[in-house]
Amino acid sequence: MNPFVSIHLQERLLLASASPRRREILKRLGFEFEVLPTNVNEDDVPWDDPVRATKLLAEFKAVEAQRFRPRKTIIAADTAVVCRGRRLGKPADAAEAAEMLAFLSGKDHEVITGIALVAPPNLRFIEAERTRVYFRGLDNSEIGRYVETDEPYDKAGAYAIQGLASAFVERIEGCYFNVVGLPVPLLFSLLKRLELEIET
Repeated sequence: MNPFVSIHLQERLLLASASPRRREILKRLGFEFEVLPTNVNEDDVPWDDPVRATKLLAEFKAVEAQRFRPRKTIIAADTAVVCRGRRLGKPADAAEAAEMLAFLSGKDHEVITGIALVAPPNLRFIEAERTRVYFRGLDNSEIGRYVETDEPYDKAGAYAIQGLASAFVERIEGCYFNVVGLPVPLLFSLLKRLELEIET
Protein backbone atom coordinates (compact mmCIF):
# COMPACT_ATOMS: atom_id res chain seq x y z
CA MET A 1 0.00 0.00 0.00
CA ASN A 2 1.05 3.59 -0.56
CA PRO A 3 1.31 5.56 2.70
CA PHE A 4 0.10 8.83 1.17
CA VAL A 5 -3.33 7.63 -0.02
CA SER A 6 -6.14 6.25 2.13
CA ILE A 7 -6.42 2.48 2.34
CA HIS A 8 -10.13 2.73 1.53
CA LEU A 9 -9.34 4.36 -1.80
CA GLN A 10 -6.50 1.97 -2.63
CA GLU A 11 -8.61 -1.13 -1.99
CA ARG A 12 -10.61 -0.57 -5.19
CA LEU A 13 -8.09 0.80 -7.67
CA LEU A 14 -8.19 -0.26 -11.31
CA LEU A 15 -5.78 0.69 -14.09
CA ALA A 16 -7.55 0.93 -17.46
CA SER A 17 -4.41 0.43 -19.51
CA ALA A 18 -2.36 -2.30 -21.16
CA SER A 19 0.84 -0.26 -20.75
CA PRO A 20 3.55 -2.16 -18.84
CA ARG A 21 5.22 1.18 -18.05
CA ARG A 22 2.14 2.46 -16.23
CA ARG A 23 1.76 -0.81 -14.35
CA GLU A 24 5.40 -0.66 -13.27
CA ILE A 25 5.09 2.94 -12.04
CA LEU A 26 2.03 2.13 -9.93
CA LYS A 27 3.67 -1.02 -8.51
CA ARG A 28 6.79 0.91 -7.52
CA LEU A 29 4.55 3.37 -5.70
CA GLY A 30 3.18 0.49 -3.64
CA PHE A 31 -0.29 0.43 -5.12
CA GLU A 32 -2.30 -2.77 -5.46
CA PHE A 33 -4.69 -2.63 -8.39
CA GLU A 34 -6.61 -4.55 -11.00
CA VAL A 35 -5.70 -4.12 -14.67
CA LEU A 36 -8.42 -3.86 -17.32
CA PRO A 37 -7.26 -2.65 -20.74
CA THR A 38 -9.91 -0.94 -22.85
CA ASN A 39 -10.40 -0.68 -26.59
CA VAL A 40 -10.79 3.01 -27.43
CA ASN A 41 -10.07 4.25 -30.96
CA GLU A 42 -7.74 7.26 -31.07
CA ASP A 43 -9.35 8.32 -34.33
CA ASP A 44 -12.59 9.00 -32.45
CA VAL A 45 -11.28 12.40 -31.29
CA PRO A 46 -10.02 15.42 -33.30
CA TRP A 47 -6.28 16.05 -32.89
CA ASP A 48 -6.23 19.78 -33.65
CA ASP A 49 -5.76 20.26 -29.87
CA PRO A 50 -3.54 17.45 -28.50
CA VAL A 51 -4.14 18.40 -24.85
CA ARG A 52 -7.90 18.18 -25.28
CA ALA A 53 -7.54 14.96 -27.30
CA THR A 54 -5.44 13.15 -24.68
CA LYS A 55 -7.83 14.23 -21.92
CA LEU A 56 -10.83 12.99 -23.91
CA LEU A 57 -9.19 9.65 -24.67
CA ALA A 58 -8.22 9.15 -21.04
CA GLU A 59 -11.80 9.89 -20.02
CA PHE A 60 -13.20 7.54 -22.69
CA LYS A 61 -10.93 4.74 -21.43
CA ALA A 62 -11.96 5.30 -17.82
CA VAL A 63 -15.67 5.40 -18.66
CA GLU A 64 -15.35 2.26 -20.78
CA ALA A 65 -13.69 0.42 -17.87
CA GLN A 66 -16.38 1.72 -15.52
CA ARG A 67 -19.02 -0.11 -17.56
CA PHE A 68 -17.43 -3.40 -16.47
CA ARG A 69 -16.23 -2.38 -12.97
CA PRO A 70 -18.70 0.23 -11.72
CA ARG A 71 -17.54 0.00 -8.08
CA LYS A 72 -13.87 0.61 -8.85
CA THR A 73 -11.77 3.77 -8.73
CA ILE A 74 -10.34 3.89 -12.22
CA ILE A 75 -7.09 5.41 -13.46
CA ALA A 76 -6.77 5.88 -17.22
CA ALA A 77 -4.25 7.77 -19.32
CA ASP A 78 -3.35 8.60 -22.90
CA THR A 79 0.04 9.89 -24.04
CA ALA A 80 0.91 11.75 -27.23
CA VAL A 81 4.21 12.98 -28.66
CA VAL A 82 3.97 16.19 -30.69
CA CYS A 83 6.82 17.75 -32.68
CA ARG A 84 6.45 20.78 -34.97
CA GLY A 85 2.68 20.29 -35.03
CA ARG A 86 2.94 16.61 -35.99
CA ARG A 87 1.60 13.89 -33.70
CA LEU A 88 3.84 10.84 -33.51
CA GLY A 89 2.01 7.68 -32.52
CA LYS A 90 3.31 4.16 -32.07
CA PRO A 91 5.42 2.99 -35.04
CA ALA A 92 4.02 0.17 -37.12
CA ASP A 93 7.44 -1.20 -38.08
CA ALA A 94 11.18 -0.53 -38.04
CA ALA A 95 11.03 1.82 -41.03
CA GLU A 96 8.42 4.02 -39.39
CA ALA A 97 10.31 3.98 -36.08
CA ALA A 98 13.49 5.09 -37.85
CA GLU A 99 11.63 7.85 -39.66
CA MET A 100 10.16 9.17 -36.41
CA LEU A 101 13.53 9.19 -34.66
CA ALA A 102 15.15 10.98 -37.60
CA PHE A 103 12.37 13.56 -37.41
CA LEU A 104 12.93 14.07 -33.66
CA SER A 105 16.72 14.27 -34.06
CA GLY A 106 18.14 17.62 -32.95
CA LYS A 107 14.71 19.01 -32.06
CA ASP A 108 12.58 19.56 -29.01
CA HIS A 109 9.15 17.98 -28.76
CA GLU A 110 6.30 17.83 -26.30
CA VAL A 111 4.96 14.80 -24.47
CA ILE A 112 1.36 15.24 -23.37
CA THR A 113 -0.45 12.81 -21.10
CA GLY A 114 -4.12 13.09 -20.35
CA ILE A 115 -5.09 11.38 -17.12
CA ALA A 116 -8.56 10.53 -15.85
CA LEU A 117 -9.61 9.45 -12.38
CA VAL A 118 -13.18 8.14 -12.25
CA ALA A 119 -14.97 6.86 -9.15
CA PRO A 120 -18.55 6.03 -8.08
CA PRO A 121 -21.14 7.34 -8.02
CA ASN A 122 -20.23 9.89 -10.71
CA LEU A 123 -16.92 11.53 -9.81
CA ARG A 124 -14.55 12.49 -12.62
CA PHE A 125 -11.23 14.31 -12.48
CA ILE A 126 -9.50 14.86 -15.81
CA GLU A 127 -6.26 16.78 -16.33
CA ALA A 128 -3.22 16.79 -18.60
CA GLU A 129 0.52 17.06 -18.06
CA ARG A 130 2.98 18.54 -20.57
CA THR A 131 6.73 17.92 -20.68
CA ARG A 132 9.23 19.28 -23.21
CA VAL A 133 11.98 16.89 -24.30
CA TYR A 134 15.14 17.94 -26.14
CA PHE A 135 16.87 15.39 -28.38
CA ARG A 136 20.48 15.75 -29.44
CA GLY A 137 21.32 15.10 -33.07
CA LEU A 138 21.20 11.41 -33.95
CA ASP A 139 23.15 9.78 -36.75
CA ASN A 140 21.72 7.07 -38.99
CA SER A 141 23.89 4.40 -37.38
CA GLU A 142 22.50 5.14 -33.91
CA ILE A 143 18.95 5.13 -35.19
CA GLY A 144 19.53 1.86 -37.02
CA ARG A 145 20.94 0.14 -33.95
CA TYR A 146 18.13 1.44 -31.76
CA VAL A 147 15.32 0.22 -34.01
CA GLU A 148 16.91 -3.25 -33.93
CA THR A 149 16.04 -3.40 -30.21
CA ASP A 150 12.53 -3.94 -28.84
CA GLU A 151 12.31 -0.47 -27.31
CA PRO A 152 10.77 1.70 -30.05
CA TYR A 153 7.64 -0.38 -30.50
CA ASP A 154 4.37 0.14 -28.66
CA LYS A 155 5.61 3.60 -27.63
CA ALA A 156 4.46 6.98 -28.89
CA GLY A 157 7.33 8.70 -30.65
CA ALA A 158 9.22 5.38 -31.03
CA TYR A 159 11.40 5.74 -27.95
CA ALA A 160 11.57 4.90 -24.24
CA ILE A 161 13.20 7.61 -22.15
CA GLN A 162 13.69 5.16 -19.26
CA GLY A 163 15.70 2.81 -21.47
CA LEU A 164 18.41 3.00 -24.10
CA ALA A 165 16.91 6.18 -25.59
CA SER A 166 17.95 8.07 -22.47
CA ALA A 167 21.22 8.52 -24.39
CA PHE A 168 19.33 10.62 -26.97
CA VAL A 169 17.94 13.13 -24.47
CA GLU A 170 19.85 16.33 -23.74
CA ARG A 171 17.36 17.59 -21.16
CA ILE A 172 13.71 17.78 -20.27
CA GLU A 173 11.51 20.53 -18.91
CA GLY A 174 8.75 19.16 -16.70
CA CYS A 175 7.75 15.80 -15.28
CA TYR A 176 9.99 12.85 -16.17
CA PHE A 177 7.32 10.28 -15.29
CA ASN A 178 5.00 11.96 -17.78
CA VAL A 179 7.41 11.00 -20.56
CA VAL A 180 7.40 7.40 -19.30
CA GLY A 181 3.59 7.44 -19.51
CA LEU A 182 2.07 8.35 -16.13
CA PRO A 183 2.66 11.75 -14.48
CA VAL A 184 3.05 10.79 -10.82
CA PRO A 185 2.66 14.23 -9.17
CA LEU A 186 -0.51 14.91 -11.17
CA LEU A 187 -1.91 11.47 -10.28
CA PHE A 188 -1.38 12.13 -6.56
CA SER A 189 -3.00 15.54 -6.93
CA LEU A 190 -6.10 13.92 -8.45
CA LEU A 191 -6.19 11.21 -5.78
CA LYS A 192 -6.07 13.88 -3.06
CA ARG A 193 -8.91 15.77 -4.75
CA LEU A 194 -10.93 12.55 -4.86
CA GLU A 195 -10.27 11.87 -1.17
CA LEU A 196 -11.48 15.36 -0.26
CA GLU A 197 -14.58 14.92 -2.38
CA ILE A 198 -15.39 11.58 -0.73
CA GLU A 199 -14.85 12.98 2.78
CA THR A 200 -17.17 15.97 2.30
